[in-house]
Amino acid sequence: MVGYTETLTDPSYRGQILCFTYPSIGNYGVPSEFDLDEYGLPKYFESYSIQTSGVIINDLSNVSSHWSCVKTLDEWLYQQKVPGIYGVDTRELTKKIRIEGVMNGKILINEENKSITSTADNGGKFDYDTHNFMNDVSIQNPKFYGKDADPLIALIDTGTKFSIIRNLIKSGFSVIRLPWDSSIEEVTAYRPRGIVISNGPGDPVICNETIQTASKIIDSSIPTLGICLGHQILALAAGARTQKLKFGHRGQNKTCVDLDSNHSFITSQNHGYGVELESLSDTGFELWFQNIDDKTVEGIKHKSKPIIAVQFHPEASPGPFDCLFVFNKFKDLIINNGNKNN
Repeated sequence: MVGYTETLTDPSYRGQILCFTYPSIGNYGVPSEFDLDEYGLPKYFESYSIQTSGVIINDLSNVSSHWSCVKTLDEWLYQQKVPGIYGVDTRELTKKIRIEGVMNGKILINEENKSITSTADNGGKFDYDTHNFMNDVSIQNPKFYGKDADPLIALIDTGTKFSIIRNLIKSGFSVIRLPWDSSIEEVTAYRPRGIVISNGPGDPVICNETIQTASKIIDSSIPTLGICLGHQILALAAGARTQKLKFGHRGQNKTCVDLDSNHSFITSQNHGYGVELESLSDTGFELWFQNIDDKTVEGIKHKSKPIIAVQFHPEASPGPFDCLFVFNKFKDLIINNGNKNN
């Protein structure tokens, strides 16, 4: 839809060609990556670079006008060496994907290039489902955010968005961002009050090291929040199964119901895999949120431990902020856990 600067820099889109269904894209241009918030994070981006492998647009706006605009969308794509194409009936393409399901694709320059394979796709053998994107999207060395005096959250970075870090700090925490394959010993060495497993790209079963760590996190009963890929990793660590969805959920208007309150919420989503509902039995987790359209799992909570996870993006960016309360729920789990330990 819109929010293209946040969407294109979302690490969850790594390795994907992104098709915008909204007809006109680029009319408000691209802001400066050097415009930072009070936490030192870029205000309008979810990572430091474009993460998609390509972009498909119906109408590329020739005029970009906004008080924060410093460049056009096509200038930004060119600078970051990301191919794009416009003049495509993206709604018709979306309808095809909605019928046939997610499929592989290429952006070709002309008819003569159909037989040419690039090094970017490993000679035509690139397989999204088996590729491990973690070293591409995760941090290489631990990094601290926030104030030293604030309670510490360990963020296992499997492709985190900056808005997750931003909302944790706004909730009164400091954050230590850790590589995706950090061991439980490396995580607990920081003595965190809570742990967050972030969003990210690809098939969750490939994140074996993170799944092993998550299993030990569950055993330790440390307050934990999983978001998107982190939600799937926690489910796998508990013994559940995941599956590739035929269509995936991508957009800013996906409706989920909170089974605790029976209230519906509009959520921002970006995932192609999901947790199998039937596999949650005997895992210790129970269903918390469910997708209204296809009844897939959108959130789980542990029956006896301070551990919750959501498939959608409570931090949004872009999208509605209806579910920011998930961060408050996580904060309450940390406070209550601290009171029990005292």
